[in-house]
Amino acid sequence: MLEVRLSSASDHAALAALFEEMQAHYDVPCPPREKILEGLASMPTGTEILVATQREIVGFAAITPVYPGPGLGSGLFLKELFVSKQHRGSGVGKSLIQGLAKLALERGHARIDWTADRDNPRLRAFYEGLGGVPKPEKLFYRFEGSALHEAAKQGG
Repeated sequence: MLEVRLSSASDHAALAALFEEMQAHYDVPCPPREKILEGLASMPTGTEILVATQREIVGFAAITPVYPGPGLGSGLFLKELFVSKQHRGSGVGKSLIQGLAKLALERGHARIDWTADRDNPRLRAFYEGLGGVPKPEKLFYRFEGSALHEAAKQGG
C-alpha cells in the first residue's frame, strides 16, 4: 500500500539514496553521501519533503511555501518531484501530487507552482494529465555560480 506523508529525520538515509539516484538520472554531479545528509539535516526553514513509501521511500516532492501570490494569498512551490526508476508509471507521482494538493488546501494555500523541462514531453503530459496548466507567458530565471556573485556585487 502506498503512503504519502511528510518526511522526518528517520527518512534521511533513504532520501539520500533517492537523491543519489536522481542526480544520476539527470546526469549531474552528486556530492558525497555525508554532504547530502548534512543538507537534509539543515534544510532551510519552511522547506519540507513529502515522501511516497511502499515499505521503502520510492518517491519524493520537495516543497516550500511562497508569499505573496494572487490576491495576496500564499501558495506552495514544488521544487522537485522524483520517483525511483522502478516505480515510474505506477501512480507514485500522481499520489505525490494529490498529497501535495491536499496539504496545500489543508494549510490554506491558494495554489501550487512548479517548473518542468520544455524538452520533456512525457513529463509535460504527466502534469497536464493531472490538470496542471502550463503558463507560457511566464519565464523561469536563475542566478547561480558567477552570475549569483555578480548580482550580489551590483549596486553595493
